[in-house]
Amino acid sequence: MERQTVGLIVGNRPCFPEILCKAGRERMLNVLKNTGVDVIALSEQDTRYGKVETWEDTKKCASLFKKNADKISGIIVTLPNFGEERAIADTLRLSGLDVPVLVHAYPDELEKMDPASRRDSFCGKISACGNLKQYGIKYSLTTNHTVSPEDKGFRSDLLRFLAICRIIKGLKNLKIGAIGTRPEAFKTVRYSEKILEKNGISVDVMDLSDLLGIIGKLEDNDGDVKKNLKEFTDYICVKKEDKAVMKMAKLITAIKQWTQERELKGFAFQCWTSIQENLGIFPCGVMGYFSQKGIPAACEVDVTGLVSMYILQLASEKPSAIVDWNNNYGEDPDKTVLFHCSNFPLEILEKPVITHHVILAETVGKDKTFGAVEGKIKPGQVSLLRLSTDDCSGKIKGYVCQGSMTDDKLKTFGGVGVAEIKNLQKLLNFICMNGFEHHVAINLSDTAEAISEALTVYKEWDIYAHY
Repeated sequence: MERQTVGLIVGNRPCFPEILCKAGRERMLNVLKNTGVDVIALSEQDTRYGKVETWEDTKKCASLFKKNADKISGIIVTLPNFGEERAIADTLRLSGLDVPVLVHAYPDELEKMDPASRRDSFCGKISACGNLKQYGIKYSLTTNHTVSPEDKGFRSDLLRFLAICRIIKGLKNLKIGAIGTRPEAFKTVRYSEKILEKNGISVDVMDLSDLLGIIGKLEDNDGDVKKNLKEFTDYICVKKEDKAVMKMAKLITAIKQWTQERELKGFAFQCWTSIQENLGIFPCGVMGYFSQKGIPAACEVDVTGLVSMYILQLASEKPSAIVDWNNNYGEDPDKTVLFHCSNFPLEILEKPVITHHVILAETVGKDKTFGAVEGKIKPGQVSLLRLSTDDCSGKIKGYVCQGSMTDDKLKTFGGVGVAEIKNLQKLLNFICMNGFEHHVAINLSDTAEAISEALTVYKEWDIYAHY
């Protein structure tokens, strides 16, 4: 888990008690330190109490942020008193940093409303936000208008903000891969490379025949193949199918070489039926292996599904999977069966096993179907995200929702679980009426709110939030 660094602006207005800035700065720094966050901020030697008030303060703070631009993923504005809104907005503008901003204001105490103690941060926050809006600077807010940094509510706000920062940083100059073409029948997963490129997401492609050619040249005793074979068999227990597992090790080797050379953050894969006919395996276990290692892998060349998996991973710092909206669960309108055949990372499943793919065993022959991962999705909170490129509008659209995976039982195969989502029928209606894909990315976390804010406020994508 990579440590995050934020910039800190401590606001002050001259006609308010500036001594509040000293304690306010120290309190915020302590909270950030205890949360495991590194901070770039003016020291008390740079300006009085490390505050930003004058034009000179503004220039000092902006210069400091510029020098650390490669480290800073977000900026927190804290107002121990009313704050000088012009200095705050100017600092952000002069810094040139295009990162999320969280505006925080300290609460007044009823017994300390005298001229020497009152903060008026409540009012100052409104003024600061008004200036940020005029400057065209995007920003986030705390749940409560004023809140002490030690309050548990602020901790939730801070963790949400840090997730937003990870998402926005992770989407900058994003490079992903697409191996092969979508299966002929899966028109649902078509996408626009041009729309993704317009939004800073590049797609490198590799023909499946080129990948198979690389695999064909790898020897069983190749050093990388032997290393990846051990890593894969340590990752998931394989009791037989030695030939198939060696092919998987070579598949891992070839994909690793390509993703590392291209510095790709994930890939979408042509998973059937060409690879079964030409290599004689199912790639599900391999794809889950990559997802578990932080390189999400989506099946059926679902590139926008891959981007959805990656954003969920950025938000939660846990691996994601991609599933089908597959079945109703009896007569319960708020429950659904999420299923894939499957490429799940092991962290998501209970008692996972690698086995033959049931659906295509009769089509391509059972001897060519080893590699699918089966297991039940672990119970707990689940966030779901689906992005799509809308060629008619030229924009990225999507939906994000929050729900839970239940302990409900199922007698079936594959990677599977029952999800409970409030007002599920409304969401399904939205999906169908807006032409979304049958795939959705899932992550065992409570990150839907952070994702919604990151994608709507900072990316300005058209996202429907369902939670």
